[in-house]
Amino acid sequence: MPPQRAGGAAAGGDTSAFFAATLVLWAVSVGFEIGVRGRRELAPVAAGFAFFQAANAAVRAAVSRDPLFVNTAVSLLHSSLTSASVIFVLVNQWRNKGLENMFEHHELFGGSWIGAYSALCFSCGYFAYDQLDMLRFRLYSGWIPGILMHHLILLICFTLALYRNVTINYLILTLVCELHSIFLHIRKVRRMAGFRNFNRKVVKLEWALNWTTFVTARVVCHILITYKLIADAHKFDKGIELPLALLGMAGMNLLNIFLGLDLFKAYGRERNQQRHQD
Repeated sequence: MPPQRAGGAAAGGDTSAFFAATLVLWAVSVGFEIGVRGRRELAPVAAGFAFFQAANAAVRAAVSRDPLFVNTAVSLLHSSLTSASVIFVLVNQWRNKGLENMFEHHELFGGSWIGAYSALCFSCGYFAYDQLDMLRFRLYSGWIPGILMHHLILLICFTLALYRNVTINYLILTLVCELHSIFLHIRKVRRMAGFRNFNRKVVKLEWALNWTTFVTARVVCHILITYKLIADAHKFDKGIELPLALLGMAGMNLLNIFLGLDLFKAYGRERNQQRHQD
C-alpha cells in the first residue's frame, strides 16, 4: 500500500511516538530471539531490513533525494521480489504435492512450504524498514495513519507466526496482494517522475492491470482466506492463533475497501484530466 505525506505536525508527535515505541519493542524482541535464544532461522528478518535499507540509500544516492520517491521505489522493489518469491513457493508446492492437498487445514496452519518461512522473514524485515522510513520522514497522514497501522498489524501477525512456526502458509497467501502493489507503485513512481501525460495506451493498460490485480490478488484473495479461516475455525486449537488471524484479516479487508475508494477517485481524476486535454 502506498504511503502518504504527513497531514500536519500537530497530531504527528503523539502518533510517531506510539509507532516508534512499538517498532523499538519489535526490534528488541527479534534481536533477543536471534542473539540470545539462538533462533538463526529468523536471520532473514534482519537481512531483509538491511537489504531494503541499503536499497533506500542506493536510490537516494543515484536517482533522487525526495523521501517519498525513494520510499515508493523501494516499495516497488519489495513488491516485485515478494511477488516472485510467493509465485515460486506456490508453483513449487503445486508441482510437488498437487493443488488438492495445498489448502488443507494442516498444511495452511502447521505446515511450511519450501521457501515460505524465509520469504516471510524477508518481507517482515521490509515492513520494519518501511515503518522506520515513514516515521523518519513523516510519510503518513491522519490521527491514525492507515499505512502505519497496516504495517504494525503485519509485523505483529508475521512475527508471532514466525516465533511459533504456525500459519506460515496462510501468511504467504496474504502476500499474493503484492502483485497488485507492483502496479500501485509503478503508477506512483511514473507520476512522481513527471510522466503524468504518458502514452495513453500504456496508461490504459496500467489501469487495466491495476484493477484486475486489485480485484483478484487483493480483494478476492483476502476474502477467500477469511472464508477459509471461518470455515476451519473448529479445527484450530484454543489459543491466540485464530482470533489474531481473524483480526488481521478483518483489518486487511477494511483497508482494501479504503484502498479501492482511493483507486476509484484517482481513476476518475485521470479520466477527467484526459477529457479536458481533448
